Amino acid sequence: MTSQKNHTSTISDAVIDMRGLGRVFGRQWAVRDVDLEIPKGRSLGLLGLNGAGKTTTIKMLMGLLRPTAGSVSVAGFDPAVDSLEVKRRVGYVPEQQFIYKWMRVREAVVYCKAFYPTWDDATCDRWLKTLELDPHKKVKHLSKGMVVKLAFVLAVSHQPEVLLLDEPMAGLDPIAREEFLDGVVQTICDRGVTVVFSSHTLGDVQRLADEIGIIHDGRLLVHRDVDDLLTQTKRIHAVLPNGDVPTIEMEDVVCQRVRERELLVTVSSYGEDVLGQVRSAAGADHVEVEDLVLEEVFKDYVRGWRMAS
Repeated sequence: MTSQKNHTSTISDAVIDMRGLGRVFGRQWAVRDVDLEIPKGRSLGLLGLNGAGKTTTIKMLMGLLRPTAGSVSVAGFDPAVDSLEVKRRVGYVPEQQFIYKWMRVREAVVYCKAFYPTWDDATCDRWLKTLELDPHKKVKHLSKGMVVKLAFVLAVSHQPEVLLLDEPMAGLDPIAREEFLDGVVQTICDRGVTVVFSSHTLGDVQRLADEIGIIHDGRLLVHRDVDDLLTQTKRIHAVLPNGDVPTIEMEDVVCQRVRERELLVTVSSYGEDVLGQVRSAAGADHVEVEDLVLEEVFKDYVRGWRMAS
């Protein structure tokens, strides 16, 4: 299975630009040969199993890890060289929050404000009120959801061009997750912020993402517009007439497997010609086409990669 990429940005309009990006830990590649461009105002949802390379990728964008190979540019700067400039232009919300627990909410705001010349008090105060964060309450007395919402306020109050979210919603209750997502969506709509985020909750990804990137074993398997991905990726069911299992040699094939006497072929770009090729190769008179939800698309890309490796 070959990786699938379908993006229309160019170098000139790419706020985030990765070229052959890779990172090694010891002898193990955590991220390998990632090419990815994200234009201004677009949101990319990174999907992958634990250890797939999502956090490593986001940390390289933030300048917290240096690439072993390739290059990365964020808002026109190399995070490994111009770390300070990148941090001034990026809002970052990791899964684990690093806010001093002894501080009160207002003290945390004052502390962070000192690092950002572009800090906007009105934006900060508006979000504190919207998210019902008590400025006088100590961080150690906040729930996990409230701490994450505080991290969001600190990340967006300096008017960033880019927002990096690394599994921040993990473990949040449904209401806290909803309020966090609302904040991110509104920030994108109001200011055209470019967003990269990872999440295991695929419903959140579909709600927030303009584009999907599926990463596995450190490799980017697919990068496509979310609507295009869900519209064009189909699973074809073909009943095998004599039990023989054919191999479908097509570039569009994402994954193929057999369940009892039925051949299941997932394709990345469905069309009548593709359907005809599958029917002919399987020698099947009866075929059905199944629409897939994002979870099934994700699973089949990972299955296909594992089968091909």
